[in-house]
Amino acid sequence: MSTETLQLDPALQAYLHQHALREPPPCRRLREHPRTQQELHLATAPEQVQLLALLRRLMGARRVLEVGTFTGYTALWLALELPETGSILCLDHDAEVGAVARAAWEEAGVDDRIELRVGDAKERLATLFDEGEASTFDFAYIDADKEPLADYFEACLKLVRPGGLVAVDNVLWKGRVAEPEADDAATEAVRAFNRSLHGDDRIDLSLVPIGDGLTLARRRDEAGLDAG
Repeated sequence: MSTETLQLDPALQAYLHQHALREPPPCRRLREHPRTQQELHLATAPEQVQLLALLRRLMGARRVLEVGTFTGYTALWLALELPETGSILCLDHDAEVGAVARAAWEEAGVDDRIELRVGDAKERLATLFDEGEASTFDFAYIDADKEPLADYFEACLKLVRPGGLVAVDNVLWKGRVAEPEADDAATEAVRAFNRSLHGDDRIDLSLVPIGDGLTLARRRDEAGLDAG
């Protein structure tokens, strides 16, 4: 037994990948793509995406919303395991990396399950409410810029159904959330977000110390949420 979370040094990280990671070959190729490697700090740890895929399967989630897609690694892994009736809607502001994502999805044969909408994420989320999509998604994943994080979360919580899950990446922010001297806008936004969720009675909450910190927030069935 242990009362503290074990820290992963490079040797233990390698052991984890060797003995527990079941990364699909198309995902591995995308992770090794030059465009992904160029901005590796924007990529998600494969063991974290494997956890998201397991959670999606346990939930039986068919409709997935992703805010922040980068080169499409997470969406690709989830799409490979989706049932034929499943779909993923991705929102990202960068058309250049979106082209990399679309090519990878097409090569893997799952492009018919994924839609990418390029533009400002807050505007795209607002459009979903206009389209009547409130409470229609099963699962949402947020991995985007941090200053609007609370806005992204609030929208996603209303877009997932009661009992749906919102997962949020980078909530430990490379440890900066616990460094008193770190006072940049992004760090302050993540801190404020973490504080707000800790007291949010609309959700069931767990912050998992995997990757850069992953918050899992289940929308409670009785949560009263107004759309939009």
